[in-house]
Amino acid sequence: MMNETTESKIARLEYWKSAVEIEPMGGGMTNLNFKVTDGNQEYAVRLGDDDPVHLISRRNETECCRAAGESGVSPELMYSEPGVLVVRFIAGRVFDEADVRDDGNLSRIVELLRRFHQEIPQKFRQVPVMFWVFQVLRHYQHLLKEGNSRYRDRLTEFAGIAATLEKIIGKVNIVFGHNDLLASNFIDDGEKIWLIDFDYAGFNSPLFDLSNLASNNELTADQEIMMTEDYFGSSRNREHWRSYYAMKCASLLRETLWSMVSEIHSELDIDFPAYTAKNIERFDQAFDEFQSEYQ
Repeated sequence: MMNETTESKIARLEYWKSAVEIEPMGGGMTNLNFKVTDGNQEYAVRLGDDDPVHLISRRNETECCRAAGESGVSPELMYSEPGVLVVRFIAGRVFDEADVRDDGNLSRIVELLRRFHQEIPQKFRQVPVMFWVFQVLRHYQHLLKEGNSRYRDRLTEFAGIAATLEKIIGKVNIVFGHNDLLASNFIDDGEKIWLIDFDYAGFNSPLFDLSNLASNNELTADQEIMMTEDYFGSSRNREHWRSYYAMKCASLLRETLWSMVSEIHSELDIDFPAYTAKNIERFDQAFDEFQSEYQ
């Protein structure tokens, strides 16, 4: 629920030209989101501080938001100050997982990702971060041990799996990745799909974004083939698929440990235990399939 301090903070921003109307919006697992009307103009406002628990730098997020807006893949950044982003409001459909699984939408998303991967570095003006999922997993392992997580009995197992997956993936190409491709980070305004939410954006392998998109939205095996062939422009060999599915398991393990850590540290009103259970099931299934096919 929006409190007076939050409302006052938004209302006092120097950017506004008149008294504003403020309406809370859903979404956001590490921030608060609002729709703000200033005269006849509408904006989306994100509030969030640096989050060392989840390795989130709001400075990096702000620069990525600016670069993505300049590239036309995300709404334009209109104003920022520490902990605050103001972007142009996009009136459209916020995707759910079924929307992402639509073949027509999926092809458009793949093209959007290709543009994001290639164009953001051309616009980025600061030193960006590197998002390497296995280092993130090591960070989460430490936090879960220190926090006496209720899943501590599986931490040694998870660490061993992560080390195996990292070796299997081996050398990678590097692009500028989004690294958090939940369905709700896509908005369709009827003419184009927009990509939002850059908490975790940074240089990474394209395999992470592709496998993250697939795992978060439960794409079918045929859709994964279509997605990768659309992205790379050709079919992939067995060694590629082995690396891809290893990264998919790593993506699911990251989402699982992210939720476990959030159970301990987050103050947002979200059912993290349910989200953890959902992702443990997805990870266990994916890793079992990976072992059966590739080990």
